[in-house]
Amino acid sequence: MHKLIRTLGFAMLAMSLASCRLIYTPDVQQGNLLDKKNVDQLQPGMTKRQVLVLLGSPSVNSPFDQNQWDYVSTQQHRGGELKIRTLTLTFNNDALVRTEGDFFAEDAQKLVNDTKKYHASYPVDETKGDKSTDGSSSKDGGGDNGGGNDGH
Repeated sequence: MHKLIRTLGFAMLAMSLASCRLIYTPDVQQGNLLDKKNVDQLQPGMTKRQVLVLLGSPSVNSPFDQNQWDYVSTQQHRGGELKIRTLTLTFNNDALVRTEGDFFAEDAQKLVNDTKKYHASYPVDETKGDKSTDGSSSKDGGGDNGGGNDGH
């Protein structure tokens, strides 16, 4: 009986924490992240290879319809509303004939500002990190290179 009461107490505590939003819910972004400058470079008549180099692989490529590529991105901010963005490219004889979709329906500057407000508020020097550019650690990180004279 005592274990049942304790279990119910923990369950009620967990429910109250979940309802207070004290449990962290991360941002989730999946799919293609396209650059508007690259999408603006799309021209009718471009080959599939040129589009592939410009935008990368499509997230949906149907084996039944090789002439349609779909770039899809979903974004959910901290458990909120799910935003779905799509860009559909249609080809005819390996040449781009049509683009349609709402991938950049939102204001691009608004998206940039939204991403900046979630970055660290403390000073961060992104040029320093794992890979040093000063040449002191340009080798394999220490130890010998698997052969050669090690001085013994």
